[in-house]
Amino acid sequence: MSGRSNTDSRNGIELLFHGAAQEVTGSMHLLRAGDKTYALDCGLFQGKRSDARAKNEKLPLRAEQLDAVFLSHAHMDHSGNLPTIVKRGFRGGIYATAATCDLCEVMLADSAHIQEEDARFWNEKRAKTPAEYIQPLYDADDAAKTRQHFRRVSYNQPAQIDGNCRAWFLEAGHILGSACVLVEMNTDGRAVRILYTGDLGRFDLPILKDPECPLPECDYLITESTYADKRHASAADMKGRLVSIIQETRQVGGKVIIPSFSIGRTQHVVYFLARAMDEGLLEPLPIYVDSPLSTNATEIFKHHPDLYDKDAHEYWRSRGDLFGTGRVTFITDVASSKALNERREPMVIISSSGMCEAGRVLHHLKNNIEDESNTVVIIGFQAQHTLGRRIVERREELKIYGRYYKLLCRVETLNGFSAHADRDDFAKLLGPLASRLKAAFVVHGEGSRMDAMKDMLKFAGCKTVHIPSPGENFEL
Repeated sequence: MSGRSNTDSRNGIELLFHGAAQEVTGSMHLLRAGDKTYALDCGLFQGKRSDARAKNEKLPLRAEQLDAVFLSHAHMDHSGNLPTIVKRGFRGGIYATAATCDLCEVMLADSAHIQEEDARFWNEKRAKTPAEYIQPLYDADDAAKTRQHFRRVSYNQPAQIDGNCRAWFLEAGHILGSACVLVEMNTDGRAVRILYTGDLGRFDLPILKDPECPLPECDYLITESTYADKRHASAADMKGRLVSIIQETRQVGGKVIIPSFSIGRTQHVVYFLARAMDEGLLEPLPIYVDSPLSTNATEIFKHHPDLYDKDAHEYWRSRGDLFGTGRVTFITDVASSKALNERREPMVIISSSGMCEAGRVLHHLKNNIEDESNTVVIIGFQAQHTLGRRIVERREELKIYGRYYKLLCRVETLNGFSAHADRDDFAKLLGPLASRLKAAFVVHGEGSRMDAMKDMLKFAGCKTVHIPSPGENFEL
């Protein structure tokens, strides 16, 4: 195996790193064998607006040259640029689990709406001349056309892509439908197995089944490293802590604002709060999920009880619902959303986006962060240059919709809600593979965390571990 900078070679198998190399968002990696090219994910870069636009528009190849996409899960940083490649001429299949396909239908439609609204806002408010007008990265028609390319696959069943490539999708335990993807490529009379983790989940995470363990043997590993240097608090501990924060905030008459990813995190929080009320741990109070996308995603969760873990499945069978029907209000219309900011009584508002970069949560933040009685609870990873990251850092002032607001409210960070594997999970899942790998590649992480993953794999016996740079490629 060798590192290369020339991407034109077609000898053997090549692995090219494009997005989420030495960063966390915009996952996209390419596998090349002969005249075939396959993508591992096709995500949106999220972060500083000007940087994000440039990175999302730049693809590592012409879309028509891409033969297939293996999609690990529906989060936007892994799936959100799929309509861009379809818009530019992609004709192949997008292989994913059934739940991922279902979630992507609503996620990509929502993303297209955001792209169109952002372009409209910029052109009306910011562009000084027609030359400064921008077009959305993609629109609703592009998102709708993307659905036609989905190919539904079952967990642990081989998907034959062509004569020389097949793939298996294995439970990743990260969100509903998430998968590690094992790709077997046959070229020059040899079979090479590459395992791509996507985003690995945690053991004992609520609702979801645990990640596949042990993971299958492979020659090469591409692994995320989001929390490779951290140990999360248990989900049960986080349930108790969240209940305490809500009770404390209610006592001073405040609201609890929870920015939350629409898929996975929102459902976990609602499930926790519904069970806490059922168990008498939380005195009932108004709880609102203010997000059309979260509402639609929750309906998809309801349609896939076969993917629940044992505990959630038993609760579902006894209650008929995991998500607080009758105790939690799901809001889709704009008028009801605006009305929440006119009300002053204690309540919980769960709203997207999870990194506070778009969506209705921005309105709830600007209307509530200057009140010391309120609390913002951060329950997920916040990438650099996002509003969520600035909240975690407790900046004195935050810019929202072009205006500055003082951050006077209480801020709590509960990383135990994370759906990402921590260092103990990584050791359990990847440690047994390490000594038999020809090489491992560490992606989807910030500097210290990629270094921690590299150290862990080397300690476990992997002799060759790379932290690839964007655009770097390797012959396997």
